[in-house]
Amino acid sequence: MHSWKRNQAAITAAAFVGFAGFTLVMPFLPLYFEELGLTDVGDIALWTGMTLGISPAIAALTAPFWGRVGDRFGHKVLVQRSLVSFILLMIAMAYVTEPWHLFALRAIHGFFAGYGPLTLSMAAMSAPEDKVATAIGTVQTAQRMGPTLGPVIGGVLAPAVGIRNAFLVAAVFYGAALVLLTALFREPAHTRTAVTRRGSTPFREILRFENFLLIMFVLFGLQLVDRSFGPVLPLYLGDIGFAPDEVPLLAGVLFSLWAFTAAMGNQLAGYLLRRWSPRVIIGSAALSAACGLVLFSLSTGGWSLAASLSVVGLGIGTSVTTAFAAGNAVIPREVHATAFGFLTGASLIGIAISPVLSGLVADHSIRAVFVAGAGVLVVLAVAVRHVMVDGASLGDAVPVVEES
Repeated sequence: MHSWKRNQAAITAAAFVGFAGFTLVMPFLPLYFEELGLTDVGDIALWTGMTLGISPAIAALTAPFWGRVGDRFGHKVLVQRSLVSFILLMIAMAYVTEPWHLFALRAIHGFFAGYGPLTLSMAAMSAPEDKVATAIGTVQTAQRMGPTLGPVIGGVLAPAVGIRNAFLVAAVFYGAALVLLTALFREPAHTRTAVTRRGSTPFREILRFENFLLIMFVLFGLQLVDRSFGPVLPLYLGDIGFAPDEVPLLAGVLFSLWAFTAAMGNQLAGYLLRRWSPRVIIGSAALSAACGLVLFSLSTGGWSLAASLSVVGLGIGTSVTTAFAAGNAVIPREVHATAFGFLTGASLIGIAISPVLSGLVADHSIRAVFVAGAGVLVVLAVAVRHVMVDGASLGDAVPVVEES
């Protein structure tokens, strides 16, 4: 029998390399749009928001259906499909000449997306029952730690070789992930049998699981705030007085710091779930992140920006992981992939809408983006504390999963 640990190593390595490749270029899209001829700050923010948002918008619509496909035919081929599309589209993005070219390529990618959630599902399906939580947690950490490296590499490459060539480097990263996954991962035979044996549960029945709709709303709101930084952070740094040649590297460092503290939040959630309910954890963590965003909006120095953003990352990372753990706890195993597609879809809708709204708000005031995000987090904290039903303690036995 193929060792589940070898599968685990393949998935973890592919997740780390793939996510590093993505964050190598995406934080610097505002600067790329400047190279393509845009000069107005509002236009740059709006185009960046739409370009970042279109791919997850399309992916959100297809997530539950890809979950069904994965149940029937296996996940490996779907992840390979996604990685190949990443390679081709990153190469194409290096040669665009108009803003709408980037937008169109991201739209095409949305149909083939799903790389992050599928690697988590593959880890869960490959591991023995008593190792599922460990397997998912390891891949989740890789997905978070990859972005701590990517923006720093991108911040160095952007001024050194140009943003266009940075897209080609990202394509190489995805090629490495594809090779690792193809060579090492073996699809477990049992991953394709659950739906065939039991039949397909109607989507409406999945939405009736306890707390399920609330958790979808929470994940949507968290991603709405989480992904609002991308379109505006480089512009915000320039707006508050940092020199143009300082912005790429500083933005990369801040993105990496946010990813690292969010990964810490992922790990902290498992510890907290042994002591408190998801309702308490999500409410407290969301309020902490809201306070961090307010402080970030008032900061002008590098150290204060870093400190406040660390609080935001820790709070959001803890909240997202806890929300997925709470959702996973009410999902029957036979509909896990499909139900997880709904949770992923809610996250992706937040990811899709966030850059667009961020760009629209930034057209009037970049600082208002962070203040509005703090308001959303407060609403989520209040909703969870008053609506969520406390279930049994989740503890270590519950697989903790996160969309990326």
